[in-house]
Amino acid sequence: MSDLLLSLAARGFTQASWATWIVYLLVVTQLTIFTVTLYLHRCQTHRGVDFHPALAHFFRFWSWLTTGMVTREWVAIHRKHHAKVETSEDPHSPQIHGIGKVFWQGVELYRIASHNRDDMEKYGRGTPDDWIERALYGGHPYWGPTLMAIIDLALFGAVGGVIWAIQMLWIPFWAAGFVNGIGHWWGYRNFESADTSTNVSPWGVWIGGEELHNNHHAFPSSAKFALRRFEFDIGWAAIRSLQTFGLAKVLRVAPSLDIRANVGLPDTETVKALLAHRFRVMSDYFGGVIAPTLREEAGKAGANLKALPRRLRRALGNGGRWLDAASRERMNAFTEHCPRLRTVCEFRARLAALTERNGRNAEAMLEALKDWCREAEATGIRALADFAARLKGYQLAGEAAA
Repeated sequence: MSDLLLSLAARGFTQASWATWIVYLLVVTQLTIFTVTLYLHRCQTHRGVDFHPALAHFFRFWSWLTTGMVTREWVAIHRKHHAKVETSEDPHSPQIHGIGKVFWQGVELYRIASHNRDDMEKYGRGTPDDWIERALYGGHPYWGPTLMAIIDLALFGAVGGVIWAIQMLWIPFWAAGFVNGIGHWWGYRNFESADTSTNVSPWGVWIGGEELHNNHHAFPSSAKFALRRFEFDIGWAAIRSLQTFGLAKVLRVAPSLDIRANVGLPDTETVKALLAHRFRVMSDYFGGVIAPTLREEAGKAGANLKALPRRLRRALGNGGRWLDAASRERMNAFTEHCPRLRTVCEFRARLAALTERNGRNAEAMLEALKDWCREAEATGIRALADFAARLKGYQLAGEAAA
C-alpha cells in the first residue's frame, strides 16, 4: 500500500512517461492560447467571429479553468488598450511603462487595470452576464486554477505540479508580456498605424497568430491577422476549420484594395478606400515617396545616408511621432537642408491629417483629397506625383466605381 501511495504521489494515476508529460503540456497550453486569441480576442473583444454556443461555452470554461481570467475584464482592458493606445491611459504600453515593466510585470498591470470599475463598465459591454458567469466564472475566478492544479496532480503526481506552474505562467508570459511588450517594441511593420505595434514574426504559430500584432492594430475587427502572402495565422486556420463544421461564423475580415487605372480625380470610392486602408496608405507613402526622395536628396548633396541613423530615417514615415525631443530636432534639422524631402514630409503630414475624419463630412474630405492630389502633382517631384496618380484610383475590392 505504501509503495502504491508513493507511486501515485510521484507519477499520479496515469503513471505516464516524460513524452506524455510534454505532449499533454503542449496540448493544454496551446488550447489556452486558442481560447485567448479566438474567443476572448477575436470573438468577444472585436466581434470578428462568432462561435457555436457549445464551443463558446467550452472556451469560457477553459479560460476559467486554466487562467482564472474573467471575460468581461479581459475584454474591457483590451478595448481600452486600442482606444487609448500609447497614451498615459493605455493599460500596458511600453512607450509609457517601459518595455521591462510590461514584459516582466504585465500581469500586475492587468490586475491594476481590472480594478477600475468604470472602465470595466464602459469597455466590457456585451460580454457574457448569465448566472454561471456571475456565480462561478466571474464570482470565483481562482477556483478554476485550483481545480486545474488538483487535476494535474492527480494525473501526474509531483510532475503535475510543475506542469500546472507552467500552465499558470503561459498566458502571463506570452500574452501579457510578449505580445503586449515585444509586440509594441520590436519587429516589422506592414502598416504605419497610429501606435508602435509590430509583427514579431510573419508566421503566427506559437501564440495563436498574435505574433502578427501590427496587422491586428491596422484592422482590429478582422478575424484574420495574416494580411500578406508570406504570412501565416494559425488562429485563422483554426477558425476556417471550425467553420467547415458549422462551429464558427466569420463576421469581418480586412477589406482588400484595388487600384483603378487612369482615374482623373479622386471620387467617393477613393475616400472609402483611403479611410479603410489609411495605415497602408501611409506605409506606401513612406516606401514610394519619402524613401526614394531621401536617397535622391542625399545623393545630390553628396551626403552619406548614414548621417541620419536608420531609426530616424524610419521616423520620417510618422513625422517623428515616437522620437524624443532631441532625436526629433535632429531629424527636422536634416530635412531643413533637403528641400524636396521637406516638401514630401509636409505632404505626408497633410495626408495623415486628411485620413482622420475630425468631424469632416465625406464631401469635404473628397474636396480636400482633390486639392491634395492636384498640389502634389504640381510640385514637380516625380515620386510624389506618381503616388498621387495611384492614390486617385484606390477602391475597395468588389466596389463599383462611382
